[in-house]
Amino acid sequence: MTIQKRQIVILSSVLALLAIPFIAMQFSSEVQWSLFDFIVAGGLLTVLGFTIDLALKKITGTKRIMAVATIVLFFLLIWAELAVGVFGSPLAGS
Repeated sequence: MTIQKRQIVILSSVLALLAIPFIAMQFSSEVQWSLFDFIVAGGLLTVLGFTIDLALKKITGTKRIMAVATIVLFFLLIWAELAVGVFGSPLAGS
């Protein structure tokens, strides 16, 4: 797969994932995302996608799996902190 196709797949995946809460907002009052929420989520997902892509290109062997797992774990920790404040930092949500 060419670099341009990979970038298109990553960005399309980000848009597809962001469409889920956007559609949910149309049918439920329980999902209330602001424009800032979409921007932050889009940025995090984009960084996640391109970081995993970079790791897959640069790292070989069994270290590849560990690198991707570490990247995903780091992403989930940041997401959880922004959503509910697992660590109680000033970045925590409401």
